[in-house]
Amino acid sequence: MQSFRDKVAVVTGGASGIGFAMAERFAKEGMKIVLADVEPAALESARVTLAASGADVLAVPTDVARGEAVAGLAERTLERFGKVHVVCNNAGVSVGGPMWEHTEDDWRWVLGVNLWGVIHGIRTFVPIMLRQNEPAHVVNTASLAGLTSNPFLGVYNVTKHGVVTLSETLAQELAFVGAPVKVSVLCPGFVRTKIAESQRNRPADLPDGADRLRPEAFEQQIQALIAAGMPPSAVGELVFAAIRDERFYILPHPDITTTRVRARLQDILENRTPTPAAPQG
Repeated sequence: MQSFRDKVAVVTGGASGIGFAMAERFAKEGMKIVLADVEPAALESARVTLAASGADVLAVPTDVARGEAVAGLAERTLERFGKVHVVCNNAGVSVGGPMWEHTEDDWRWVLGVNLWGVIHGIRTFVPIMLRQNEPAHVVNTASLAGLTSNPFLGVYNVTKHGVVTLSETLAQELAFVGAPVKVSVLCPGFVRTKIAESQRNRPADLPDGADRLRPEAFEQQIQALIAAGMPPSAVGELVFAAIRDERFYILPHPDITTTRVRARLQDILENRTPTPAAPQG
């Protein structure tokens, strides 16, 4: 995409963190913004902030784990703005601990938001973009955890690996049919967001009933890495540049990514057990 003014961007998980940073960056280009989030108070606060900067903003409370909710988000978007040009499937949550201690509800919750949320976004918005037959872009938020396999983040890793391969496949399929719709996959390491506080938005019907083993040293390291992480605004800038330049992989932490991905690929190519690694995303 080269033209952004008055184009329409939809961002899920848009009330805070990376999602809000992307929306804020798009607004600076004169885009019309649709914010979607499951947290109503934070969503309204984000809407007010963007509107105060002069942006034309629609806020839609949305649980991306529910297909009908994402369909409703699309309907509201088209009712208000008529078209959609950028869709950022960004909402995400996480739980930690050994994989064998996670409950079915843990899996349903994280898979529902992180993977099914992206699936719903693609199934809902890509057909709209194809019917428009004009330049458009899909950004799916994965993680460095989608390119590596960190211990004690197994559920999260599974969802993010799914988002990476889903994005790679989607990009190839759209290119194969000659569509003017491009794709990017965002794979950051640690960013200063509230991902570690995901439980605040956990649905009541998927309770956290497990007393999971969470190694104290590991938990402390995670918290320290988040606190020292990249500011969301820097990620928003990288996302905008990738859309403008039609770049598929968005790797905000290239040095760490190169080291970790190379080690993983060497493990595969040499048919050896995965090399233990400290968490990086």
